[in-house]
Amino acid sequence: MTKKLEEFFNLAQDTQPNSESENQETLFAEQKQELQVAKDLIDKIDAALPQVNDLDNADTELDELSDMAREKFEDLMNLGMNVEARFSGQILQTAGVLLGHAITAKQAKIDKKLKMIDLQLKKLRLDQTSGREQETSKPIDGQAVVIDRNQLLKQILAGQSENKENNK
Repeated sequence: MTKKLEEFFNLAQDTQPNSESENQETLFAEQKQELQVAKDLIDKIDAALPQVNDLDNADTELDELSDMAREKFEDLMNLGMNVEARFSGQILQTAGVLLGHAITAKQAKIDKKLKMIDLQLKKLRLDQTSGREQETSKPIDGQAVVIDRNQLLKQILAGQSENKENNK
C-alpha cells in the first residue's frame, strides 16, 4: 500500500514491506538448488549408462541358446517320429519344452531391446523438457518490425527476383 492510503485509513505501517517477495526469492533459490541437485544426479546416471558392457555378448549368447534349442528340438522330433508310440510321447514332450526355451530366449532378447528403446525415449523426453525450461528462462534480445502481409509478400518476391538476376 502507499503511504497516503495508510494515513487516510489510519492503518499500521508495514515494517517489512518486501517480506513476501523475500519469501518468494528464498523459495526460488531453494527450488533452483533442488533442480541443480537433480541435474547432477541425472548426469551421474547418464555417465554410468555408457559403462554397461557386454550387451552385445548377451544378444549373441541368447541367439546361440535359441539356435541350439531349435536344433535339438528338430533332432528330438525326428527321433520321436521314428520310435515306438509308447516312447515317443515323452520324447515329443521334451522337444516341446526345448522349443519353449528357444522362444523364451528370443523373447528375452526382444524385451531387452524394447527396454533400451524405452529408456532412450525417456532420456530424450527429459532432455527436451529441460531444454525448454532453459530456453524459456533466458530473455530473447532482438528487433521487430510490424508490417502487413502484402508488404511481406512484396519483400519476398523482390528477394526472389534479385536471386534470379544474381544467378544469371
